[in-house]
Amino acid sequence: MAKSLQGKRVAMLLTDGVEQVEYEKPRKYLEERGATVELIAPKKRGEKVQGFNHLTPGSQFTVERAVEEARPEDYDALVLPGGVANPDQLRLSRKAVEFVSHFAQTGHPVAAICHGPWLLINAGLVSGRHLTSWPSLETDLTNAGGRWTDEPVVVDGRFITSRKPDDIPMFNEQIEKALSRPQAAHA
Repeated sequence: MAKSLQGKRVAMLLTDGVEQVEYEKPRKYLEERGATVELIAPKKRGEKVQGFNHLTPGSQFTVERAVEEARPEDYDALVLPGGVANPDQLRLSRKAVEFVSHFAQTGHPVAAICHGPWLLINAGLVSGRHLTSWPSLETDLTNAGGRWTDEPVVVDGRFITSRKPDDIPMFNEQIEKALSRPQAAHA
């Protein structure tokens, strides 16, 4: 397999309640293409994050960097997996919200799937954007000033959003495309 993303660094911000497949599949896809991926959480390095398969507890994942130690400028993309509890808890973490907000200022791609776009609302990044998500977020995203549509993947400048696990292949492809474009092309 070609290493199209060799030298790229990707932050994946998550915590307990993450939809396991929405963390594992994008990470594997990006790493297979040469990217370095780091699990960032509002926990200490070495602590565990509990994954879920819908409502059933799944695997645990080791935190590779605490969010307060992470520097947005060290990464080429940010991925926000979903699951209901994960982004809901992240929205209550001032450090997590600040990380997303500061990351957006880098001009690099921001990708969120399922309930992940909830965090974009708290970071003040939704107004004027075209997005998709798990259907239950439609009202929240619309109330925050976004334009929501029910599509597998929506790309609005450097923002990539997707609805659910079935959409992960298209979501992954759009992340790869965004990481492969020259940085000046990101809006």
